Amino acid sequence: MPPALALRWSKSSYSGAEGGQCMEVAESTDAVYVRDSKHLDGPVLTIGVRAWAGFLGLAAN
Repeated sequence: MPPALALRWSKSSYSGAEGGQCMEVAESTDAVYVRDSKHLDGPVLTIGVRAWAGFLGLAAN
């Protein structure tokens, strides 16, 4: 995984300013990374780009 600082993290536009339970996503050429926005130094889930595309396809239905 690239260093977390080298990744460009983004939150869902549905995340409100009041905080709550949010996740952030970052992309690289070979993987997508997911982390808890409240625990930036916590664990990061790494998902292959093909698996992520499959997930998005299922979520869009």
